[in-house]
Amino acid sequence: MFRTLAVRVHSVVKSGLNVNKPTAALATRWMSHGSTETDAEFDNRYEAYFNRTDIDGWEVRKGMNDLCGMDLIPEPRIIVAAMNACRRINDFALCVRFLEAIKSKCGGKVNEIYPYIIQEIQPTLTELGISTPEELGYDKPELALQSVFDMH
Repeated sequence: MFRTLAVRVHSVVKSGLNVNKPTAALATRWMSHGSTETDAEFDNRYEAYFNRTDIDGWEVRKGMNDLCGMDLIPEPRIIVAAMNACRRINDFALCVRFLEAIKSKCGGKVNEIYPYIIQEIQPTLTELGISTPEELGYDKPELALQSVFDMH
């Protein structure tokens, strides 16, 4: 009986002490000692990354993948730099896939944001001979069957 009481007292005391420790540890983790980057610095960094003359295919894909993983839609000047990088490595398919990813990132505002982006980057697309996914017919499924609910 004394053993049971001792185990319970020990667990209560131990849990009481542990409650304070994580709070103190979490408080120090929430503190950020790193510098924050402004939007302009972020845009400049990615534009400079894609404008490098020695960039290779892996680095272009890494930069695009990093951008697609973030909760943002890249500025048109970053997209233009990425399109030029794709042209330097001679990867047309990567350009089209990146445009598809950008359209997907627009989400519910695709009818507002995506036309603006295409309008801004259209001179570069024309200069480089890059077709948009819509021009290639990638926006419509090729082998889709008509829905039974739409048949009369």
